[in-house]
Amino acid sequence: MLRRLRHGLALCLLLITAQVSPAHAQARGPLVLAASSLQEALTAAADSWAKKGHPRPVLSFAASSALARQIAAKAPADLFFSADEEWMDYVAARNLIVSATRTDLLTNRLVIVAPAKSRVSLAVRPGFPLAAALGGGRLALADPDAVPAGRYAKEALTRLKVWPSVEGSLARAENVRAALALVARGAAPLGIVYATDARADGAVRVTGWIPANMHRPIVYPLARLVASSNPEAEGFRRFLVSAEGKGILGRYGFGTR
Repeated sequence: MLRRLRHGLALCLLLITAQVSPAHAQARGPLVLAASSLQEALTAAADSWAKKGHPRPVLSFAASSALARQIAAKAPADLFFSADEEWMDYVAARNLIVSATRTDLLTNRLVIVAPAKSRVSLAVRPGFPLAAALGGGRLALADPDAVPAGRYAKEALTRLKVWPSVEGSLARAENVRAALALVARGAAPLGIVYATDARADGAVRVTGWIPANMHRPIVYPLARLVASSNPEAEGFRRFLVSAEGKGILGRYGFGTR
């Protein structure tokens, strides 16, 4: 009798495992394509979401321009978190986002950075001696022809009337974190990155702040993609735009809306 009871319990457990395991195995977090500057902040938000019992979101970081083109080429993903409105507009114009889910979530600032041991200090105003401060070196910048951080920087330097003096001395990087890395390892004496990037790397220091009125507002829009089929995607998006989500992102230096 006891043997039959044990056998019955074992069979029940086997059936339960067979029913639960496949669903559990298939559970996966949403794939989020996000601007490079969001690495630390979004990683922290994803960790917090996972601690609530959800599958951890899969995060893929690159320049917003590269991500938008991947989405346009039908790359599978669930959420897009851009560093500017133009690349989100690019995706939206192709009917690839769920318009009702688009939210302008974060803001940022531009700063000039130098290696931590550098003594350069710049008062950023029209005509300031940026080219002279390079000392014959190059200005590290995310590609100003496509990447948001570089486009904001070019706009600001143009309005400050110093772009012509440094345009021929650029170290063009594929994204803002690559520009930051050039300065951090001493390959470029100066660079322009987001304030949040400078904060994330102790190998650089801020040597000047770009006035916010010298360029278009830096806005980070978030949206769910039409192609998304992950049931967790909308939940994670709502978490990011919630007070709790904004609080996590804000701890990394971003302004929130």
